[in-house]
Amino acid sequence: MKTEMWKAYARGMAAAMNGGGVVVPAGLLRAYRGVGLTDTEMLLILQLMTYRQVEGVDFPTPEQLAERLGILPKAAHQLLSRLMKEGLLAIDEEIDPVSGMQYERYNWSGFLIRSAEWLADEARQSFEVDRELRQRPSTADGFGGGGGAGSSGGMAGEWPQSDLFSVFEQEFGRPLSPMECETISAWVDQDRYPDELIRFALKEAVFAGKLHFRYIDRILIEWSRNRVTNTDEAKAHTNKFRGGRGS
Repeated sequence: MKTEMWKAYARGMAAAMNGGGVVVPAGLLRAYRGVGLTDTEMLLILQLMTYRQVEGVDFPTPEQLAERLGILPKAAHQLLSRLMKEGLLAIDEEIDPVSGMQYERYNWSGFLIRSAEWLADEARQSFEVDRELRQRPSTADGFGGGGGAGSSGGMAGEWPQSDLFSVFEQEFGRPLSPMECETISAWVDQDRYPDELIRFALKEAVFAGKLHFRYIDRILIEWSRNRVTNTDEAKAHTNKFRGGRGS
């Protein structure tokens, strides 16, 4: 009977968790890595939000946070210190209007502002990529023609025989950083972009004279939104906008 009672309690808790929760702006989940937070640091901020919104605790201790995160209190203190040093987290001193007593509370408005700035920059770059795809000359009629800014000039023959990392290093003229390698891996493993489409996006960036990963990523996102899955469709997508502007 006791076991059944705890099972019923668990079912009740599950129903309560399904019916309510912590309000987290979706933009924060999109932007946190862009502003430099690790997964653990983001989870720490989510715990701060949980303490305030659900439990009414404005200033949980490093020990409380460490227990939630499964880390040592010293590690939790270091995470808090780094976030405050970066201006993403602050500690405000408030006066209770009823008791008149002073108390402290965490303030993550710095993180909100930084995230909003990152999202605005992402939207701006998305707009610029869309405008570039609509306005500039196509690479569809041959990749070896004009030789855009930043191009190594050897794009036509050797690319199909090279792996993606080698192709990018060839065009960038330097070894890729670990973050750049991770970005390429994410395009392939998480976003499921075809190899040929990633190469084509790189060529588009080369001919646009904007050889950086954020620009290539925006091209791939633009194509994904328009259900472009191969180079032929990418060429047709580009030519469609160009034809609309020229008519």
